[in-house]
Amino acid sequence: MTGAVVAGLAVVALVLLWQLRAIGRSRHPVRRGVRALVVVAVLFVLVFANAYHALSTVDAGAFSEPLDRLDAAYFAVTVFATVGFGDIAPVTGAARLAVTVQMCGGVVLVGGVARLVVRAVAERRRRISGQDG
Repeated sequence: MTGAVVAGLAVVALVLLWQLRAIGRSRHPVRRGVRALVVVAVLFVLVFANAYHALSTVDAGAFSEPLDRLDAAYFAVTVFATVGFGDIAPVTGAARLAVTVQMCGGVVLVGGVARLVVRAVAERRRRISGQDG
């Protein structure tokens, strides 16, 4: 499972780079920036939903209840949104580690990636307006 999460996060990083390049060429950088944030966030959550489902399939006791795909997606969204209803909770060390990685990654995604996208949009808007000479 660890390899799948690492591979999934590598895909998220590559998609982010592709989206940043697309913003730099877009005629509508704000729209493209919003799209980039949505695509990267959804992909990030799906990586962890898949990991939670796989973990629950291998060890039914990893979470407070076994997770099917929908439960895993729901749990990944609640972790990302920092809602934490408490209806599903990680029980084993592996599950807690996966959730901790998602929480830390979510903070980086919301703060760092949003900042990168906003900068790319601002730079593209500046170039479109002809202020760079």
